[in-house]
Amino acid sequence: MAEHSVIILKPYPMEIGQKIHIEGGPRSGDWEVIGLNERKVKLRCPVSLREFEWDRFCYFAEEQQHRKWPGKD
Repeated sequence: MAEHSVIILKPYPMEIGQKIHIEGGPRSGDWEVIGLNERKVKLRCPVSLREFEWDRFCYFAEEQQHRKWPGKD
């Protein structure tokens, strides 16, 4: 197996009450986390107070060098 530069994505461990800012995409802007479960996140806009529930979409990313790819999961 060859070694490559690989981007690792992990679900971001959000907590209820966190204030977040999303840069880019259709959900960009400021939000407050008001609900969570294994699959969904519920956010409230602090300006309009509108609430939205979406599949979890926020990830922490890091790049690792010299990683074997593809790996065995």
